[in-house]
Amino acid sequence: MKNRPLLQLTYTLLLFFIPGFYLHAFGQYDAAGINKKAIVVYEKGIEKAQAGNYMEAIQLLQDAIQKDGRYIDAYLSLGGVYGQLKEYKQSTGYYEKAFALDSNYTADYQLPYAINLAGMGEFEKAANSLQSLLSRPGVGSNTRKASEYRLKAFNFAIEYAKAHPARNYVFAPYNLGDSINTNESEYFPSMPVDGKTLIFTRRLNNYNEDFFASHKRDTTWGKAFRLNGSINTPQNEGAQSISQDGNWLVFTGCNRPDGFGSCDLYISYQTNEGWSEAINLGGKINSDQWDSQPCLSPDKRDLYFSSRRFGGYGGSDLYVSHLGPTGKWSEPENLGPQINTAGDETSPFIHADNQTLYFASTGLQGYGEEDLFLVRKGNDGKWGQPKNLGYPINTISHEGTLFIASDGKTAYYASDRSDTKGGLDIYQFELREDIRPARTLWVKGKVYDKNTSTGLPSTVELIDLASRQTISRVQTDETGNYMITLPVGKDYAFNVARRGYLFYSDNYSLKDRSPDSTYNKDIPLQPIAINATIVLRNIFFDFNKYELKPESQVELDKVVQLLQENPTVKIQIEGYTDNVGKAADNQKLSENRAKAVVSYLNSKGISLARLIAKGFGATQPVAANSTEQGRAQNRRTELKIVAK
Repeated sequence: MKNRPLLQLTYTLLLFFIPGFYLHAFGQYDAAGINKKAIVVYEKGIEKAQAGNYMEAIQLLQDAIQKDGRYIDAYLSLGGVYGQLKEYKQSTGYYEKAFALDSNYTADYQLPYAINLAGMGEFEKAANSLQSLLSRPGVGSNTRKASEYRLKAFNFAIEYAKAHPARNYVFAPYNLGDSINTNESEYFPSMPVDGKTLIFTRRLNNYNEDFFASHKRDTTWGKAFRLNGSINTPQNEGAQSISQDGNWLVFTGCNRPDGFGSCDLYISYQTNEGWSEAINLGGKINSDQWDSQPCLSPDKRDLYFSSRRFGGYGGSDLYVSHLGPTGKWSEPENLGPQINTAGDETSPFIHADNQTLYFASTGLQGYGEEDLFLVRKGNDGKWGQPKNLGYPINTISHEGTLFIASDGKTAYYASDRSDTKGGLDIYQFELREDIRPARTLWVKGKVYDKNTSTGLPSTVELIDLASRQTISRVQTDETGNYMITLPVGKDYAFNVARRGYLFYSDNYSLKDRSPDSTYNKDIPLQPIAINATIVLRNIFFDFNKYELKPESQVELDKVVQLLQENPTVKIQIEGYTDNVGKAADNQKLSENRAKAVVSYLNSKGISLARLIAKGFGATQPVAANSTEQGRAQNRRTELKIVAK
């Protein structure tokens, strides 16, 4: 017999690939009795399979079986070819037919058989198959290593399923269709936060990578087009991430004249003429090694990427660089051994909630090769433990290039599933609830001078009131336009500041509700002037009490900062109530609340000579007291400039 049965790549290219390696067999069956015509057809089928012509190979191998139904090698090779095509049910069926003919000769093939069972999600059956194989005497060292590696993965899959019951979840990825996918490969999906434009990489002629985009009309994606401007070149551009506001595009460029290593990170900006010519992000971010797969945080202040630079924990590690106030990127920080391993960590994606990071890893325990994981940032600003996304999102094959929309449940990824148009295609699916990030809305608008209506470059902050952690901090453009993401499920302080102006504050209580609309908010900033006033919307008291609640600290510290930056300014803190209850009680309550604020400011080093506390009770309503909404507006704390 010239050719041993064909093995699928998921087995031979495992961790223990040896060129020309064939499985050791425990026995031999009598090949002399096989029909010679069947052997001739079989060997032609093997040649076709080795050349990658799998459909022709299948037909020839099936013809060999038609000529001789006892041809075990033909059944085994059909199992291997169908496994290569990820037609797992067909693959396991042919292996089982071979096992039925001779369980001794085919014993080693319990390993590829188990791999294909796992491909269908039958992990318990796959594990039993490998345990049976490993219990036999004389198992070759490579077969044993590969089997033990896979058995560990299958046992992990069994335990994961017990800990994460699927309940009603259905994994049903669907191909985005001919408008986006072609007979070329499409991958690295990304989009701005509004979800109306899909940006992706397409490999042309199996060589050149360029960026394409598609616009969504209602529920349908339009015909994809090459990104306009100067960003696409005769060189390769790939692995891109578009900023949440749609104005920046960071990506990977390799072997370029201005590069520092094999692959570097670049940035391009949206202009009136299209995307600008790419700019290398410089020698602080880029190294003399491989730097790739960037992802911008929603506020554009953090840049996550994968790098093989020296000093990491394994092959490629995940890093983050921070954008400083001067517009310079900081020295990249390794995300640490809790996330990075001795294997490869790649494809980082930080969701619009700025708290949930998804990535791919070969070093963390998974289902076989490269799996997708998530890790969440805690209230202390530190990353928690990575969590495997589980089957069937993760499989025995490679997974990567994941993107999750702002709704927190709609996911996009690249895969070569059975209905691919060719190579990798982009698919959409719904995430299981326990692995979703926070649903994220967004606030957008313009910051302007209240007196002149001129747009003002300003800093916009979103702060979690419970943890006092800054969730996002964005800088408006030169004309004052801004956009900031707003994760649902928490209560936030929303602050806008610029030197020479009173800061603006608002709050968004999204802890117990999920509004369906985008917030559009234009924000007038008042120049610091005598009698200028602002409502301090993030000062909180319990009902009929005047002790400051802890959530008030975020706002109060902004007032401290304002007074420190303007050392000659004196302010009056004014307390107001609604008209519920006795007027005298309301007057006293408003005075005590104003005094509580002044006391806090004084405790932070602000001189009492610069502070006045005054209460007005219910005497100056700004809304009708006939509704709860109106009464809530009347219960307020204001800051007034009395000297500058």
